[in-house]
Amino acid sequence: RARHSEGQGRMSRLLANLIIAGGSMLVKAASQAYQKALVNAQRSGVAQEAAKGTAASMFAKKTMSIEEARMILGIDAGATLEEAMARYQKMFEANEKASFYLQSKIHRAKERLEQEFGVESPEDGAAGGDEEGG
Repeated sequence: RARHSEGQGRMSRLLANLIIAGGSMLVKAASQAYQKALVNAQRSGVAQEAAKGTAASMFAKKTMSIEEARMILGIDAGATLEEAMARYQKMFEANEKASFYLQSKIHRAKERLEQEFGVESPEDGAAGGDEEGG
């Protein structure tokens, strides 16, 4: 029996050593990954953006550029609002069951073009119909 408990003691110590060694390797790998992420963030400018202001500045509403809106809808700078809206309708319907993300980008592109053309979208304006004079 003494031999049996001695064997168990060795196995327990061996198992404890393996757990400690594995844990330290895991901590070291996580530390290295974190350091690499910091370096990558500094290269990409994330750290500078965070240093400019509060964390809220990183999540501030960003508006789509007119060039990006045209690129998304596949129209050139000389396109009319009617051409843009026709293209929007076609693309929005084509992505109806495919991708919510693409549909969102297409919708934002339409909103940006409406803004460029000075058109008030229904979501922005009043919900009323025709104005009646009295």
